[in-house]
Amino acid sequence: MSVESKLAARGLKLPPPPQPLGSYTAVSRAGDLLFISGQLPLQDGKVVWQGQVGKDLTVEQGKQAAQLAALNVLAQIDAHLGGFERLDHIVRLEGYVSSAPGSFEQPAVLDGASDLFADVLGEKAGHARAAYAPAQQPGNAAVVLVVIAQVRAG
Repeated sequence: MSVESKLAARGLKLPPPPQPLGSYTAVSRAGDLLFISGQLPLQDGKVVWQGQVGKDLTVEQGKQAAQLAALNVLAQIDAHLGGFERLDHIVRLEGYVSSAPGSFEQPAVLDGASDLFADVLGEKAGHARAAYAPAQQPGNAAVVLVVIAQVRAG
């Protein structure tokens, strides 16, 4: 089953890949690695999920923000590689969860991204992960994801 079919089964579809919000590229390739710049929970050019988890948003809403950011990661991979056939796997996911003081649920929030990757990429989803808790982010985004992926030769 294709990534698109698996997304459709969840009621989701790949969005157009978001354009960079500054003077950088969305994806940079070095050898067999793709470095995907920070992806926000953007939809139609707007940050959908704003604020701090634990103050403005619940953990469940944070998970939804992480899932939307993960969809944008997948859109960047798809646009760069022309599909997912050459994707070997997601190597690393760094998640930045805007967090209220005393909020320690960043790993649970990032499960929104990790679970989406696992559901639609299967064995290609296995990744190392780090969670960070900044107080503020660009566009007041609740979540920013930075991803490194490995590409198969071909």
